Amino acid sequence: MESGVPLSGRQRSLIRESWQRVSGSPVQHGLVLFTRLFDLDPDLLPLFQYNCKQFASPQECLSAPEFLDHIRKVMLVIDAAVSHLENLSCLEEYLCNLGKKHQAVGVKVESFSTVGESLLYMLEKCLGTAFSPDVQEAWSKLYSAVVKAMQRGWDTLPEGN
Repeated sequence: MESGVPLSGRQRSLIRESWQRVSGSPVQHGLVLFTRLFDLDPDLLPLFQYNCKQFASPQECLSAPEFLDHIRKVMLVIDAAVSHLENLSCLEEYLCNLGKKHQAVGVKVESFSTVGESLLYMLEKCLGTAFSPDVQEAWSKLYSAVVKAMQRGWDTLPEGN
């Protein structure tokens, strides 16, 4: 997977160290991420429907068992990216398909920048002073590589779908 600028060994270490501090409580930290996401873009809330049920508020969505499962899945994707920092290309097909799934439910590519902001916010809140500019830059590079792979899922869909 082409990530533009490859991650240096130091950046990979920073990502691993910071993720180790966050990954032990995936739902708790995922709730921070998604709370921030809905604060930044409340229009994303209708994308999350389970059994055709619309959530009346972000709080209702954030407490739904189905949404908590979604949070676990998102955190697992991040965990997979962190686990494969040396060889992100092995996740290419998976991430491309994940992009297709997100497009199919109405997610816009532009929304991923808001998700990225929310991810960095969560890391900053959870890591405190350990969230240095170097850590932020490393995570930004990793997230950019993941999103580029997911976007290729959009690019491979035939016209009209």
